[in-house]
Amino acid sequence: MIRVPIAVLCRAVAVDRPRIRRAIRLVLSEAGFETGEISVAVVDDAEMRRLHARYFGDDSPTDVLSFPLEVENNHLEGEIVVCAETAVRQGRRLRRSPEEELILYAVHGALHLSGYDDMAPGDRAVMFRRQDEILRRLGLETT
Repeated sequence: MIRVPIAVLCRAVAVDRPRIRRAIRLVLSEAGFETGEISVAVVDDAEMRRLHARYFGDDSPTDVLSFPLEVENNHLEGEIVVCAETAVRQGRRLRRSPEEELILYAVHGALHLSGYDDMAPGDRAVMFRRQDEILRRLGLETT
């Protein structure tokens, strides 16, 4: 079983905990992980900016950060941080609900934890195809 505790530290968006848990579990189980714990924190721009600067040297807010803590065989522990205020802005811009935007961020973070990377163009294409596939399976529109 993969546990997914969710801490809501920013109330800018209604957080659909069951859908976020389902999304993360889907990504990880299909990647071969059977056990683990992925904690999710829903934060505001200020906290995301602070974390982004501290861990990645970039003082701007971002949509999602992921931190693998332990990867061993079919067991994974990690953290995903999603930004509620960014979800509101991006959702408005892309005509998607902020709640669905948060689920997208959770999927993206879970893909990173399961080994996907989006730095090189080829890797990015592979990751985004997988992300779209997962979103469709969750009944969400893709980008």
